[in-house]
Amino acid sequence: MQNPSMPSHYEERLQRDLNWIQELVGVVGQAVGKAIEDAVSAVMKLDKDLAALTVIGDYTINRQTRELDRLCHAFVARHLPSAGHLRYVSAVMRLTIALERIGDYAATISRTAAQLSTQPPSVVARDIEMMSEQARRILGEALRSFQLRDVASASATLAAAAQFAPYFDKVFADLVKEGEEHSRPITDLFSLMATFNRLERVIHQGKNICEETLFVVTGRLKGEKTFQILFVDAENKGASQLAEHFTRKAFPQSGKYRSAGWQAAEEIEWAYADFAQTLGLDLSKSWPTPLASLQDQLDSYQLVIGLGADARARIGKVPFHTTVLVWPIDDTGGPEAVYRQLAPRVRELMELLRGEQAS
Repeated sequence: MQNPSMPSHYEERLQRDLNWIQELVGVVGQAVGKAIEDAVSAVMKLDKDLAALTVIGDYTINRQTRELDRLCHAFVARHLPSAGHLRYVSAVMRLTIALERIGDYAATISRTAAQLSTQPPSVVARDIEMMSEQARRILGEALRSFQLRDVASASATLAAAAQFAPYFDKVFADLVKEGEEHSRPITDLFSLMATFNRLERVIHQGKNICEETLFVVTGRLKGEKTFQILFVDAENKGASQLAEHFTRKAFPQSGKYRSAGWQAAEEIEWAYADFAQTLGLDLSKSWPTPLASLQDQLDSYQLVIGLGADARARIGKVPFHTTVLVWPIDDTGGPEAVYRQLAPRVRELMELLRGEQAS
C-alpha cells in the first residue's frame, strides 16, 4: 500500500509538467531580456552585426513561445487541472503572448539600428539609456515576481511602471528639438522614435506580467481601466462645471474628473448652480479653476475635453499621452439646454471607454 504522505504517480507527473512549463518561462524570459539589451546596444553603438544577430535570434524566441503554448495546452488536456493550477497555466498562455511580443520589439529596435546613419545625439542617447534601463528592470522584476508568485513585488513593480510613464513626454520633446535643429536625417529620428516606442511597450508588457502574477496568486482579474478627464471651457463657471459634476455622479467608478477655464471667472454662475440642484448636483462649494494652474498636471489626464469650437486652440499644447476632444457646445440656451447637449455625449464617451458596464 502506498504511503499516504508520499505523492502519487499522477501527482509526480503533474508537478513535473508544471516544472517544465516554469523552467521554459524562465528560459524565454531571459532570452527576451537579453534581446532587448542587445537591440539597444546595437542602436547606441551602431553595431549592425549585433542588430542582425538579434533579429535572427527572434526566430528562436518564437519557437520557444510556441513550445510553451503547446506545453500549456497539453497540460490542460492531460490533467484537467483544478482552480489553482488552471489559473497558473492560463496565465502562462497569456504570458507567452507578452514574451513573443517583447521579442518582436527587440527585433524592431534592431532593425532601426540597421537604418541609422550615425549614432544617436548625446541627449537622445541618454534618453535611450534611461528608458532601456527602466524597461529591462521592470521586465526583470515582473518575470521574477511571476516565477516566485510574489504579490508584493508585482504590486511594487506595477507602481514603479506607472510612475515612469510621463518620462516618454520628455523623450518626445527631445526628439522634436533634434528635428527642429535639423541635426540628423529625418529617417534617423523616425527610427529613434520607433526605438523609444518599443521600449515603452516593454514597460507595458511588464505591467501585464505583474497583473498575471496577481491573478495566479489571488484569482483577481485585471480591473477595468479608469480615466482621468478634464473638462475645459472659457470661464469654468457653467458648462464645464456641469459636465464635471454630472460625469462624477453618473460614472463614479469609471474615473476622476475635474474642470477648468482658460479665463477662469471669479465664481460659479448662479443659474447653473440652481439648475444643478434639480439634477441632484451641488455646485455651491465649487470655484472656477484657471487652466494655467493645471498645466504641470496635464500629463495625468488621459482626456481633455474642450467645450466650444475654439477650445483646441485655447487649450494649446498637451503632453504626448493626453488626448484632446472638442465638443462644440452651444451655451446660449442656458443651463438646461447645455445639459441636454452634454449628457448624451458624456454617456456615449464613457461607454466607448469602459463598455456597456461603465458606472
